[in-house]
Amino acid sequence: MISKKMAQALNKQLNNELYSAYLYLAMSSYTTYIGLKGAANWFMVQYQEEMTHAMKFYNYVHSQGQHAQLAAIAVPPAEYGTPLSMFEQTLKHEQFITKCINDLMDLAVKEKDHATQIFLQWFVTEQIEEEGNDNDIIAKLKLVGDSPQGLMMVDRDLAARVFTPPAVAAE
Repeated sequence: MISKKMAQALNKQLNNELYSAYLYLAMSSYTTYIGLKGAANWFMVQYQEEMTHAMKFYNYVHSQGQHAQLAAIAVPPAEYGTPLSMFEQTLKHEQFITKCINDLMDLAVKEKDHATQIFLQWFVTEQIEEEGNDNDIIAKLKLVGDSPQGLMMVDRDLAARVFTPPAVAAE
């Protein structure tokens, strides 16, 4: 069983993950609207991943005898500027999530909560991947610059992304 303080912190992260999903759904809508169907797909897959992350927190809190509690979710922006700007915003958001996960891990270490440390390790690894993916896309978008043909090639690459649910054993 986890402490009340840990349960509160995990619930806060549950809601951060729900906001992340909401943000990426909004980004998918925006990129659909501006005609970048590949980016729209990429952000829709990101939305699905974030919903999975939220459910992992939800299930873990309950598995530890605590109550998963939902909070109001802020409204994400409706417009995001250029694709490069969007992915820079995405990276900034993922860096915020990384900090939140690291803070949770620090709390788990401080409380000597080994079960939560093991649970959070999956997210530590996931955030390395998230930031790496964003940096790769940003590098490609910077490389193509203002080239419409280059943007269409990057968009085609983004269209290939497929949602793969994490293994059940990772929960």
